[in-house]
Amino acid sequence: MAKEKEATELRNKYFGPEGELFKKRQSLMKPIQDDIYNAIKKVSEERGYQAIFDRASSANIIYASPRIDVSNEVLDKLGFSK
Repeated sequence: MAKEKEATELRNKYFGPEGELFKKRQSLMKPIQDDIYNAIKKVSEERGYQAIFDRASSANIIYASPRIDVSNEVLDKLGFSK
């Protein structure tokens, strides 16, 4: 029983919600997320948009015209181009 408890505590230390893996992922993803946010913000300010939606993660958007898709502009701001 003691070894099982010790194993559970060790697993939670590394892989739990506040574990080292979670913290490492957060520290690696935050700068990328910040860069993406800033690129989207620049595009929205340049075009005068009030909102930009992520079609990939939203099941609520049924259709959006390709002419209002700003994905390539955001990628350009991030330094990626076709």
